[in-house]
Amino acid sequence: MTHKRIQILSEKLPEFDRRFFESESIISRIGDGAIGGKASGLAFIKDTLAENFGSGAVNGIRVGIPRMVVLTTGLFDHFMKHNDLYKTALSGESNTFIADAFNRASFPPDMVGDLRAMIESVRTPLAIRSSSLLEDDMYEPFAGVYATKMIPNNQPDADTRFRKFSEAIKFVYASTFFKSARDYHRVTGRASEDEKMAVIVQEVVGFRHYNRFYPHFSGVARSFNFYPTGQAKPEEGVIDLALGLGKTIVDGGLAWSYSPAYPRVGPPVSSPRELMKKTQTEFWAVNMGKPPQYDPIKETEYLVKGSLADAEYDGTLDYAASTYRPADDKIVMGIGASGPRLVTFAPILVGEMIKLNDLVVRLLDICERAAETAIEIEFAITYDRKAEIPVRFGFLQVRPMVVSDARLNIEDGEMTGDDVLAVSERALGNGEISGIKDVVYVTPENFDAANTRTIAAQLEAINRRMLNDRRPYLLIGFGRWGSSDPWLGIPVEWSQVSGARVIVEASTPEMNVELSQGAHFFHNLTSFQIFYFTINHAGPYRIKWEWLNQQNAVYQTEFIRHITLARPLNIKVDGRSGRGVIRI
Repeated sequence: MTHKRIQILSEKLPEFDRRFFESESIISRIGDGAIGGKASGLAFIKDTLAENFGSGAVNGIRVGIPRMVVLTTGLFDHFMKHNDLYKTALSGESNTFIADAFNRASFPPDMVGDLRAMIESVRTPLAIRSSSLLEDDMYEPFAGVYATKMIPNNQPDADTRFRKFSEAIKFVYASTFFKSARDYHRVTGRASEDEKMAVIVQEVVGFRHYNRFYPHFSGVARSFNFYPTGQAKPEEGVIDLALGLGKTIVDGGLAWSYSPAYPRVGPPVSSPRELMKKTQTEFWAVNMGKPPQYDPIKETEYLVKGSLADAEYDGTLDYAASTYRPADDKIVMGIGASGPRLVTFAPILVGEMIKLNDLVVRLLDICERAAETAIEIEFAITYDRKAEIPVRFGFLQVRPMVVSDARLNIEDGEMTGDDVLAVSERALGNGEISGIKDVVYVTPENFDAANTRTIAAQLEAINRRMLNDRRPYLLIGFGRWGSSDPWLGIPVEWSQVSGARVIVEASTPEMNVELSQGAHFFHNLTSFQIFYFTINHAGPYRIKWEWLNQQNAVYQTEFIRHITLARPLNIKVDGRSGRGVIRI
């Protein structure tokens, strides 16, 4: 197994030029100190992209990193000391308490000049993103733990724009000490006071459509596919696409997932109607209209959701949609026919309106060779018919993946027997785990999607106790773990189940969706080397629910049971075949 950490010294980045969009430097910095993992990844790959694509285009697509400025960890240190914030930050108080304290704090005078100059010269939406020292490290990934805040930056006066900009930076700073981050620090053996936060200020890739600003679509591509289907092979990778901002993907929402080796092949479904239930129905955008209710410590303060009808009105559905024809029960490419729309990206992947797939395959190969490890990239796409180069590919992030090279075989005979608790033909991980005696599971007889938020809160309390007692456990539940949509699964954040060493996702007839490989939750699964079993309710294998229910519970709620076994479980996963078995 390879271990690759990408870390670039801040001295290698030029100092900030107050002209921003006119500057020759795509990436610059304000301050001294480190630039963090996320910024290091982009700085690392910038020259590689320039060498391969220059300032020209490939098949009508211009590839590049959106302009960005990194506020170094030195500024974070200065801000913390200037406002004497460490006592509050490390107090263990609620996120709201900490965020309020940070929002009331002031920037040191020597920080204000460059920040004010930037906001006076820039009038387009900005993404203020975390780039901590630990983010995107190989085995301590912290994906999605810290905050990102997008602001419209369209207020007519510079004072208001600067105030909103400042609030966003302070919110990202505060997220360094939010509860989810503190839980991560505990799991990785790090002290919260050792973490330092750099901040990326980056233009949002997209266009304004009335009161919404968003890219035509966004994507996450991985050079290794942990769950290949059909003829696809793991080393051929996987790509997730979504209409609008990439928040849909990284939050585990409904996105279009496919193998780049077979771009015309959609997900395995039995009928067009089933596909309609598994495709995107809404998208995220930056709110450019009426200011929302003032809430500076809310990550989505300036984000709104749009419908497919909104996207069609905006003219952005042309590149993403197909249409269901009820008369003959068929799905046809594009939006020329009448009928319900489905986000399948057929105009791009089948009709090649944008020659995207070959470009992403090439980018994955280039980045993987540069990083010397399997990688994941995030991107956003816009299309402008009037431009000489109509398509813009905004390269937003690159980070390493963990792919185990251990060898373990699970034979046919090991998949059955009286001592088998659960079996999966699509398991994630590789190797063998013994020593787990604790099982926490969602009781099937009381499970209902309407209660998933309550279940998530109850799991958080159990997880905290298990972490305190240093007891790794097996977690079993329903639907897509970590989805932000409570109707797709149990909407836990990673920190709420971070003590689990093995996780089982069981489907139900009403909740039967593929795990999103582009989600931050999934990235943490692989980086922390958590075993993950998917078990389909209609498949040949069943979880031994009756046996679980017969065991004495050490803790129980209406929705969850926690049992402790007399003997530890034996858990094996064959990463090459995807087979996994849990034995009692």
